[in-house]
Amino acid sequence: MVGDEALFDEGLFAARAEHLAEQRLSASAPLAVRMRPTTLEEVVGQDHVLAPGSPLRRLVEGGATASVILYGPPGTGKTTLARLVSQVTGRRFEALSALSAGVKDVRAVIDAARRRWGREGGGATVLFIDEVHRFSRTQQDALLSAVEDRVILLVAATTENPFFSVVCPLLSRSLVLQLHPLSDTDVQTVIQRALTDPRGLGGSVTLMPAAQEYLVRLAAGDARRALTALETAADAVMAAGTREVDLACVESVVDRAAVRYDRAGDQHYDVISAFIKAIRGSDVDAALHYLARMVEAGEDPRFIARRLVVHASEDIGMADPSALQTAVAAAHAVQLIGMPEGRLALAQAVVHLATAPKSNAVLTAIDAALADVRAGATGAVPAHLRDGHYAGSARLGHAQGYRYPHDAPEGVLAQQYPPDVLVGRDYYQPSGHGAERALAERVPKLRRIIRGH
Repeated sequence: MVGDEALFDEGLFAARAEHLAEQRLSASAPLAVRMRPTTLEEVVGQDHVLAPGSPLRRLVEGGATASVILYGPPGTGKTTLARLVSQVTGRRFEALSALSAGVKDVRAVIDAARRRWGREGGGATVLFIDEVHRFSRTQQDALLSAVEDRVILLVAATTENPFFSVVCPLLSRSLVLQLHPLSDTDVQTVIQRALTDPRGLGGSVTLMPAAQEYLVRLAAGDARRALTALETAADAVMAAGTREVDLACVESVVDRAAVRYDRAGDQHYDVISAFIKAIRGSDVDAALHYLARMVEAGEDPRFIARRLVVHASEDIGMADPSALQTAVAAAHAVQLIGMPEGRLALAQAVVHLATAPKSNAVLTAIDAALADVRAGATGAVPAHLRDGHYAGSARLGHAQGYRYPHDAPEGVLAQQYPPDVLVGRDYYQPSGHGAERALAERVPKLRRIIRGH
């Protein structure tokens, strides 16, 4: 059994690091590993945390001493950035995975780092912990003193919100840097580099435009996912003796049909139109189908949520007032938790809206009122309704004769509210559907009392 001294021996570590580097670059390594950036210049995306002088850039360049927690979805470069930190000259680099390491492993790294610090007067050991959110509180607490003393320079990666999954003392000793999903342009750059770079496919295959577009959508901001699918498709066509990777090839290897959907073209407008009309027509199954098409094609979930909020008032309104509450709640949920979990809130809202009783009375009412205003049918506000909270208002006759509805037993009394030119004008016409059935009976009664009929 190798002792601690041998385990953390400089020469052994260097040999191991060299072996891992060779393995990464070998032809047998996965494409995503071979194409992992080896310099900052090769990193795609994350400009917001890699700007000149930023803490993360200085850390990668060897000029920073603050521990960092990298928080972001898979395939956004967390491991890549940690490996770039490991390449800084003169730094000891150790890596642990929270999936397999225990408290004993953490303490072994820290003890070796302290011995090296005391024996050699060297700098901090960089410790990379992947999936740090899987560490227990005890495991995270074991890091605290070493991080605070800067014996350990911690670079931790997590796909979960660290403010929920990492203990507060460790958060307070670290910078939390959030990485964003790669943009479509970033993913395209990664794909094109893999197609031509000798470390990647080296020009051995040709990727057709439709296939590339699908790979970008399939990736959903995850470079690793795009490269894995590309490699599988390239292997398939080369095994068949061809070089052209088309859409059908990519569909076959990922076992997932491409959704024909152009987020800036006809399909975008056609599908959203069919989606709203299916909800308006109370066909919950068709509505869920169109929702699934948009979700699968990578449509912005916030756009879908906004359309649901509009539809709740436009086509349901007072027939089911809770529909608007559900739609707004779905929009907030999508904003809060993102995708793919946000699809559940969207689906719940679609089911509610599609099965709700329908009424466009709210839409008709406001449009009729707007039409009168635009046509000049405004008139003066009746004097008894005007503001009477300032000196001199009584001399002008403002607020004189106003009758307070709460003084009436029914809470409603006869009084003119609209301007003279609009007396007797009815805008809101409740339908007999859902909750509006009761309003269809109540509103005419209210009008008769208010108008003194």
